[in-house]
Amino acid sequence: MTGREARPWWRDAVVYQIYPRSFADGNGDGVGDLAGIRRRLSHLVELGVDALWTSPWYVSPMADGGYDVADHRDVDPLFGTLEEAEALIEEVHRAGLRIIVDLVPNHVSSRHPWFRAALAAGPGSPERGRFHFRAGRGADGELPPNDWTSYFGGPAWHRVTEPDGTEGEWYLHLFAPEQPDLDWEHPDVRADFEHTLRFWLDRGVDGFRIDVTDALVKEAGLPDRADHRPGTPLPWADQPGVHEIYRSWRRLTDSYPGERMFVGELWTPDPERFARYLRPDELHTAFNFPFLKAPWDAEELRGVIDGTLAAHAPVGAPATWVLSNHDTTRHVTRYGRRDTAFAFDGGSRHADPVDLRLGTRRARAAALLSLALPGSAYVYQGEELGLWEVEDLPAAVRQDPTLRQSGESDPGRDGCRVPLPWSGSAPPFAFTPPGAARPPWLPQPGEWKDLTVTAQTGDPSSVLELYRTALRLRRAEPGLGDGSLAWLPAAPGVLAFTRPGGLTCVVNLSAEPVALPEHEAVLLSSAPLDGGLLPADTAAWLRTTGPGR
Repeated sequence: MTGREARPWWRDAVVYQIYPRSFADGNGDGVGDLAGIRRRLSHLVELGVDALWTSPWYVSPMADGGYDVADHRDVDPLFGTLEEAEALIEEVHRAGLRIIVDLVPNHVSSRHPWFRAALAAGPGSPERGRFHFRAGRGADGELPPNDWTSYFGGPAWHRVTEPDGTEGEWYLHLFAPEQPDLDWEHPDVRADFEHTLRFWLDRGVDGFRIDVTDALVKEAGLPDRADHRPGTPLPWADQPGVHEIYRSWRRLTDSYPGERMFVGELWTPDPERFARYLRPDELHTAFNFPFLKAPWDAEELRGVIDGTLAAHAPVGAPATWVLSNHDTTRHVTRYGRRDTAFAFDGGSRHADPVDLRLGTRRARAAALLSLALPGSAYVYQGEELGLWEVEDLPAAVRQDPTLRQSGESDPGRDGCRVPLPWSGSAPPFAFTPPGAARPPWLPQPGEWKDLTVTAQTGDPSSVLELYRTALRLRRAEPGLGDGSLAWLPAAPGVLAFTRPGGLTCVVNLSAEPVALPEHEAVLLSSAPLDGGLLPADTAAWLRTTGPGR
């Protein structure tokens, strides 16, 4: 075997992210579920992806859309049953795909049996040792134990009422109060998650996406952020002890057949520290968020691409390329704004004007760019339809805890989680089955009637058919996927590079058309070409001549 066939599947894979609540509703309650995923699995096969990743389907009160897990080894009735999950895993494999499931190791639900026991047991109990309980500051303990803040807004500490009815200790929650952080120094925590890994590996899953990968271990003593030394990791993230956890997990997954894998959610800004997670005895891959955050600018993107490949090379890991996910503004919207970069900025850009036509044009070009780069790629559900961020959702229907914890200054992430449109000319666009008892849990824009799967199928100008064609070519071209890249000379505002086998990708991010390099054929373009010119905000894949061949 040579090339792609000789490499582990995860080095080249295109992975489709499913946010289960919003993919497809199989039982008519208005919420996506496992039955819906099974019913629509053919969409992924026809799209041409290699694997799917599902956000959590575990038992949860849904305070944070399922990322507040009460039981990692069972399925929430909202989504179905454990038996349905097992059937889905089998059906995915029969379809020739792989399946990655989410793992949430930093925190659990406040309704997890461990946390309920900790509240009932009181201060100093062994049950509280599995979490970060601390006495408060101030004369009566009325102040949080330190100055850490939650990612969702407000303090990262919540004070409990003790069993005797008095105000008592505080517990740490880097996210919502309903998500208490686990203390990974406790052996019970480590043993329980190894049990969870084995539970799902035994059921055939091919990998795990690790939520908040770098936050499991906190700095000893939980010092104030105000005392943080510049140039060192923050006290709640990227601590040295986290690496031994992943080394132990790697040993566990390596004991199973079938090339099981991990992909980490890492927002770590330092490339060298990022790469440490990808050493050969730790994680296999991690999301490349600098690419997602980069503005629509050739120089910025070239810097991110070069920096990414340089950081991954010493540890021999493949890069991943991602444009959107369930936590970020959909890139059709982002690319249609004046400021095209992404940042967790408290929703400050929410009211900025959006040119959806321009954003869609750029998103189409970005798809060809990301799928041509060396390594693997992730596609967030609806990206292949050209969906935009739904920014006019009423506050009354929004469910993201960020809205509440930010005092409604940040609208949260619901806008990228609106249920998918499958067919029909009006909501619910077949997201729910005929005769459903309830409408979709978030309202869909009526304008999505032109973006349904049915409406786009067979239309060669549609975003869906662009993705299908690109993924078919990516699989057919031996030089795509993992491997090398060689930059070509290009005009300002243009990216041009070759991949082994003679495929060249050219992306025009400038405002004017540019001449295409010498080529034998145009394999695919994100928008119609103007003779031998590549229009603004357009990408093309070319069969090239000469040394790049």
